[in-house]
Amino acid sequence: MAKADQLKALLKSHFEGNDSHFFAVAMQMAAAEAKRGHGKLAQEIRALIDEAKAKKSAPVSSLPIPITTPRGELSSLLSVSYPKLRLSDMVLLESVSERLKRLIKEQRQIKKIRSYGLMPRKKLLLVGQPGTGKTMSATVLAGELGLPLFTVRLDSLMTKYMGETAAKLRLIFESLNQTRGVYLFDEFDAIGSQRGLLNDVGEIRRILNSFLQMIEQDTSDSLILAATNHPEILDHALFRRFDDVVEFGLPPKELIEQTLNNKLLQFKKKDMDWKRLAEKAEGLSYADITRACEDAIKDAIIHDREEVSTEDLLKPLQERQSIRKK
Repeated sequence: MAKADQLKALLKSHFEGNDSHFFAVAMQMAAAEAKRGHGKLAQEIRALIDEAKAKKSAPVSSLPIPITTPRGELSSLLSVSYPKLRLSDMVLLESVSERLKRLIKEQRQIKKIRSYGLMPRKKLLLVGQPGTGKTMSATVLAGELGLPLFTVRLDSLMTKYMGETAAKLRLIFESLNQTRGVYLFDEFDAIGSQRGLLNDVGEIRRILNSFLQMIEQDTSDSLILAATNHPEILDHALFRRFDDVVEFGLPPKELIEQTLNNKLLQFKKKDMDWKRLAEKAEGLSYADITRACEDAIKDAIIHDREEVSTEDLLKPLQERQSIRKK
């Protein structure tokens, strides 16, 4: 039968309304019963879990969900999502967290700020290495403000025909005015590189000039976020068009430990040597650490282990380090 600590964890997660933890503990109990040779009981528990998850994910027909879908040509330029993530779901450097909090506060007081003839922060340039939280921050801002997240599809925006890209860019800025949301230009260096670079072409210069003009003239209530891994090649004129430049970095040891703890929160841990793990993960991004944790949990699930140990996590962290060095 189930261990006392599992039953307590099951009850605690139920009382707190933590569905994900509840299901994780229930799956651990099913795995434990299967290991003891109680195959039928384990199967029944898993069936109940699947049924409960299906009911949880089923849409409630009586509650209308407001959905904004890009139409016409915009449908090929923008992809839309409706994030639920919050700032508390992220582990961030204090300097980054404070900048995001400031923008959220100003956006929540947008009418009050505008009544004094001022503009709230709404244009951010996000810079940093891959996997350090730039795209996820855009998701969190949309979730915190209850806005749709529109991601610009650069492959559809950029064309070889003179003037066509600028016309498509204008469509996006028209959408900014018509539909309030968070608009993310990911891999922004594709259109924001310095004018005059040796490999520059006339069309790229025209696109950048158009973007500079449009972002300067924008008075909408939408947020404009541009993310890049290569700030050094951005045109200098861009930086003063943004309200803030947010620099994302690799996590220090204390934030590595916090990230590991957060990602393993829903799975039982056994005598974790957090200091040793943090040393092994040093130099990895938040995304790398998250994937390593997920790999360790999946391996435990596959092999019917109820806990994740230090050794279980060291291997995927080492694999991530090897990939990073290539």
